[in-house]
Amino acid sequence: MKIGELAKRSGLSAHTIRYYERIGLLPYADRNQSSQRDYDASILIWIEFLGRLKTTGMPIRDMLRYAALRERGVGTEAERCDLLEQHRAHVRAHVADLQACLLVLDTKIAGYAGNQQRITDYDTTPPERRRKPVATRAARAR
Repeated sequence: MKIGELAKRSGLSAHTIRYYERIGLLPYADRNQSSQRDYDASILIWIEFLGRLKTTGMPIRDMLRYAALRERGVGTEAERCDLLEQHRAHVRAHVADLQACLLVLDTKIAGYAGNQQRITDYDTTPPERRRKPVATRAARAR
């Protein structure tokens, strides 16, 4: 398939596909007789996997390392697995942080829902705010 079709099917722009090729995330495409890129449909699976890594926050340098190991083949499974396990630990920690943040948000929202009368009272008569007196400064001698 041509780069335009790959872009359409993968959700990446043609520019991003060329960039990924240039830095080594995607293998160089074969060229047809017109010297246009000609991609095999199997590349869509790899692009989807790269998208998942990107979504989970894997740095490009680690994605490149994984891609290089993948390119080297069968003898690199242990290294690839180790890299993914390390990343999984980071993702789990991030998910735990997000869960804690979600709990705070849920608690705050529940507080508003339970105090609807307080909010209604506040809207009709907001609390009086007093101004602080303006402090006077002594004139400086020059």
